[in-house]
Amino acid sequence: MRTYGQYCPIARGAEIFAERWTPVIIRNLHLGCGNFSEILEGAPGLSRTLLAQRLGQLERLGIVESAPKPEGRGRHYELTPAGHDLFKVCVSLGEWGATWLEIAPEHLDPFVALWSMCNMLRRDRLPDRRIVIRFDFTGRRRPERYWLLIEHADTEICKTYPGLDEDLYITAEAEAFVKWHAGQLPWAEATRDRRIQLHGPSWLVRAFPTWNAKSAFAHIKPVPRTAASRLQPIARARGPGTASPRAGTSE
Repeated sequence: MRTYGQYCPIARGAEIFAERWTPVIIRNLHLGCGNFSEILEGAPGLSRTLLAQRLGQLERLGIVESAPKPEGRGRHYELTPAGHDLFKVCVSLGEWGATWLEIAPEHLDPFVALWSMCNMLRRDRLPDRRIVIRFDFTGRRRPERYWLLIEHADTEICKTYPGLDEDLYITAEAEAFVKWHAGQLPWAEATRDRRIQLHGPSWLVRAFPTWNAKSAFAHIKPVPRTAASRLQPIARARGPGTASPRAGTSE
């Protein structure tokens, strides 16, 4: 791990938190991902080798702890008190990002939104029978298809056909699905404009959107880009090489 060589707590904390993938790993552990495969599934693009390195590092730092699984191979991971405190930093970062950063095209991975939705389903509203939902996502470089299995309040996302009868078919633009889960697109608007379409029994079509607890940051209203960029003209007015008001002062 590279260091800034500074005693400042911000610098020392950033040495850990600012490591690539670390905030995502902390988030996944907080959401209840207890084994290696579950953590990895919620972090598309993260390699198994790097995840193993990060988990080992976080254990040595006392942020994560693990123990052998009671049954089977592998280990069970969870956050320590220090790890739960570090998740508060993740929340603050998420609130800032939800307020000031737009969802760009490179952020429109529907699998991540579907994975997040599955981790926050309102279990008390789920039917008491097995439900299989097929998702067809459009608007990406290539169409993507997944299946969501719900049974006894447990969920599983399949990337290949699970061999079970499908109860509900959902076709959605990736952008619409991501922004709906993020709280930036109302369900009524998405379905009215046919950006999200559902085919199946009417009771299931009506029930599906009520299962989604949405993103933990869905309540945050983003600041419009025009408001976020108001300070830019001030910076340009100073001109290159112009000292800031505090330049040259002693701390």
